[in-house]
Amino acid sequence: MQLLEQLIAGPLRGMEQLEQQIFALRFAQHLPDVERPLRQLYAHLPNYDAWLEKLITLVANAYAARPAELRQRDLRRVHEPDWFQQSDMMGYVCYPDRFAGTLRGVAEKIPYLKELGITYLHLMPLLKPRPGASDGGYAVMDYRQVRDDLGTMDDLAHLAAQLRQEDMSLCIDLVCNHTAKEHAWAQKAQAGDPEYQNYYFMYPNRTMPDQYERTVREIFPEFKSGSFTYYEAFDRWVWTTFNEFQWDLNYANPAVFGEMLDIMLFLANQGVEVLRLDAVAFMWKRLGTDCENQPEAHAILQAFRALSRIAAPGLLLKAEAIVPPPQLVPYLGQGLAANKECEVAYHNVFMVMLWSSLAEQQVALMTHALQQMPAIPSRTSWLAYVRCHDDIGWAVTEENAAAVGLNGYLHRSFLSDFYSGRFPGTYARGATFQFNPRTNDRRISGSCASLAGLEVAMEQQDWAAMDLAVRRIVLLHSLILAFGGLPLLYMGDEIGLLNDDSYLQDPNLAGDNRWLHRPMMDWELAEKRHDGLSVNGRIFQSLRRLITARKQTPALHAEAAARPVWTHNIHVFGLLRESPHGRLLILGNFSDHAQTVPFYRLAELGFDGPMRNKAADETIPAWADLQIEPYGYLWLEKE
Repeated sequence: MQLLEQLIAGPLRGMEQLEQQIFALRFAQHLPDVERPLRQLYAHLPNYDAWLEKLITLVANAYAARPAELRQRDLRRVHEPDWFQQSDMMGYVCYPDRFAGTLRGVAEKIPYLKELGITYLHLMPLLKPRPGASDGGYAVMDYRQVRDDLGTMDDLAHLAAQLRQEDMSLCIDLVCNHTAKEHAWAQKAQAGDPEYQNYYFMYPNRTMPDQYERTVREIFPEFKSGSFTYYEAFDRWVWTTFNEFQWDLNYANPAVFGEMLDIMLFLANQGVEVLRLDAVAFMWKRLGTDCENQPEAHAILQAFRALSRIAAPGLLLKAEAIVPPPQLVPYLGQGLAANKECEVAYHNVFMVMLWSSLAEQQVALMTHALQQMPAIPSRTSWLAYVRCHDDIGWAVTEENAAAVGLNGYLHRSFLSDFYSGRFPGTYARGATFQFNPRTNDRRISGSCASLAGLEVAMEQQDWAAMDLAVRRIVLLHSLILAFGGLPLLYMGDEIGLLNDDSYLQDPNLAGDNRWLHRPMMDWELAEKRHDGLSVNGRIFQSLRRLITARKQTPALHAEAAARPVWTHNIHVFGLLRESPHGRLLILGNFSDHAQTVPFYRLAELGFDGPMRNKAADETIPAWADLQIEPYGYLWLEKE
């Protein structure tokens, strides 16, 4: 209580008594969840109590500086904690410059987003990056400034306010595992300041790097070898997991934790409602391990969550952890940390399985793999997506493959061949990303439309192939919209944008073929979105109808259980959604031929009798086998 009294007499003294009392309530509520992970991380510090007091004071300062409108929104979020789980949520992901030029340009496109039904806008890296190559903006040199060509921090705050007026939430990226080597901290470290050298991992020789590299993996083997870079200018080996210009932060140093928390709260006070925390799996290093998914990385996230809940409880944390399921689910919280870590995380396995099933035209692997996924806490949510800005890594385990009669290595090789265009008869047009000759690991770059066959079909002016490509695109999106959680639509997928190789003309981008599927938004093509006879208009109108149907289907609330079921047809995926809101049976045909789900199986699942297809607002005949057209989909509800 003494600390609380100090805060009320200090940072909070200018606030009304009610605001002080609200802070006191949150302080008391969340302090145990603050101390539990922080003691795990830093209890050994001789000045731990003084450091914790300093940290709480930082939180109080952020609360006092929080604009009144955002404090009011916090109250709304606290009283509606499932806001991000509701079926009316729909996400859109884009690079602001490629979508609309500047942040002000993005604001001008809000009517387009509203027309599509968007309620959550994720703007890809926009904090000030290093000059030149920056890993797509993930090499940040200043967390408190926006990229010069996009605008200013005031522009970002203004955009966030405009989005709030339209009931849209703003998400941006916070790169918390590393900084650019041009960041002020790194510059001081290079100049020899021991305080800031301790912000990173720096070694005078190869002794420690050699020991670490016995067990860590190479993330970008085509970009650089190993996880360390030598800098002759200051005679140090620096930990650089991703690229030479990205220096890993040392969270064993409590000063780094405090700096990043301060940045998080600063961004929250600009009106950012969701922070996508980049590369969280790498945030703690332990000798003799792969230095990924360490317990301390979870403790850091839990502490971030609890401390931000005191100052800005409307802020959500999104984990960017593309790791196997047993390591993924803990980022949403387990055990004592259930519902106390990140609120949302990417369902990478579902995305990979969608593309695997599309190539194979069978759903056994997807059904089995998703059945093995552990449950997630009730107040968290998956992010379901067809494509994102990144490559596709084939997250197919040997165990899941073997369970359905496949060889994991050969299946991953097949998928790489199929989507890179090497496999005989493939319709896909993609590119191999980061080939590792030691493991034959080959990830894939490519836009949704090009991977689904639209690019090849249009080149050949094959109308039947175009029809099938459109059906594939819509099928994939019908499943992310119905799967559960918050669906994300990647910019341009709604109008079928194809691969764009213009990135090869930019020397800062040419070495990274992920820019193949990061095109400029084609607004001339978007003008065709109302033309249902055009390929692009057909995709847009189909997705908009599905988004509208989703918003009108409360049973798609993220808390509803989502259970993959066997349909007794190897080509048809089944997903059963059950909750007090109702029961839904989601079906998707991954074959280019019509398929049947037998009536007896529908009856076993409780879907005998009159049914409604919520995806198309149509009645389904009762008491008969169910016919599903090529790449067709149904959201069935009993009438």
